[in-house]
Order: sequence, then structure tokens, then C-alpha cells
Amino acid sequence: MNKVYPDAAAALAGIVHDGQTIAVGGFGLCGIPEALIGALRDSGVTNLTAISNNAGVDGFGLGQLLTTRQIKKMIASYVGENKEFARQYLAGELELEFTPQGTLAEKLRAGGAGIPAFFTKTGVGTIVAEGKEIREFDGEQYVMERSLVADVSLVKAYMADRAGNLVYRKTARNFNPNVAMAGKITIVEVEKLVEIGEIDPDDVHTPSIFVHRIVVNAQPEKRIEQRTVRAA
Repeated sequence: MNKVYPDAAAALAGIVHDGQTIAVGGFGLCGIPEALIGALRDSGVTNLTAISNNAGVDGFGLGQLLTTRQIKKMIASYVGENKEFARQYLAGELELEFTPQGTLAEKLRAGGAGIPAFFTKTGVGTIVAEGKEIREFDGEQYVMERSLVADVSLVKAYMADRAGNLVYRKTARNFNPNVAMAGKITIVEVEKLVEIGEIDPDDVHTPSIFVHRIVVNAQPEKRIEQRTVRAA
């Protein structure tokens, strides 16, 4: 089975459609699948529900899809750094399911593991818990959260072999492993592609069983969200 595609557009072809739920890896601008997001924008699909820690920044990352109005709903934990995100939400043009960061990560992990729901203390007594089941365990209250499964997951990894075993690099190993698990179909953008057997099994972060398509983007922009430099 050949999982490697010549470019991001080809990797998305026949997979993405209007109205889908798309999970996207990354934290801020770190570890985002830049080429796949650009190809998703160019595909013209609309009415999307996007699951991501945040929506990039204005004009980059998922911010591009907000500009083109391809996203109808965000399931996210952070709305800062993106003025268009805030504007659309406050104007009632964008639905938002605001989710605590750790809860969002566990929703994706649980979805990938086949666990339909779980209980957490996070959000108890706040608007996060409104309309959700509350149960007591050992004298403490917990809110039930449903897990998340995406129609398509877009993931960024540093390296893959041709089978789809993935290795992430440093901070880019953020939401990507959980997003990779949670997709019914997972498409991965990598900087380096190697032959099967070249990655030590002990170094594999996401096994190939979760990966369906791979595209190489050897020189991503890797834009820095907030550049901080030391005084000379």
C-alpha cells in the first residue's frame, strides 16, 4: 500500500468534503501542517468544523480558513492572537465550543482509543459544565466529557517511513499524536521521508496503523508566533 502522495493537494483529493469535521495538530504556530492547511484552503470545501488547540493567526495557519469563511465552527481551547477569530465569534458568525486545553487533548486521545466519554474535575462549577452530566466519585464532583473523532485529521511530523510510522521533533510533539489517533482518515505532512526499517521501533511516536496518507514538505516556513530576542 503506497501512502506517499506527490503534494498536499493530491493527499487531500477525494478525502475532504463540505461539512466535515477536521482535526488539525499544532500549538500556536508550532507543529502545524502548513502545506496541508494551504491545500485545504485551496480545495474550497466549506461548512467545516475544525478541532484545534487554536486557529493560528490572521492570514496563517487555520487563520487562512477563517478569512475565506470555510470554517463554521471551532472546537478550541485558545482564541488569542487571531483578531478575525475574535471578530467572527463576537459577531455571531462563527460557532465556538470553548474547551479547556487538557480536556481537549484527552477528548482527542480518548476518541482515538475508542473511549466514548470520560469524567474530569476540570470545568466543574463553570459554564464549561453547563448541560453536561455531573457525577460524584470519592466525594468529589466530576463532569462528563464526550470524546472527539474527526472525519479527517491533518498532522505535522518531522519524519515518517513509507509505512507511516512517525517521529515528532521537540515542541511540535504537542497535539499532533492525539490528533493522529482521532482521525477516521489521517493525513500527515513530514519534512523527512525514510525507508521502512530506518526508524528504530523505540523511536516511533505514532505507529503506522493510524496513518493513511503522507506528503513531504521538506522546507516549511515554520513562522514564529511571537519572536523574542535577547538584547545585544
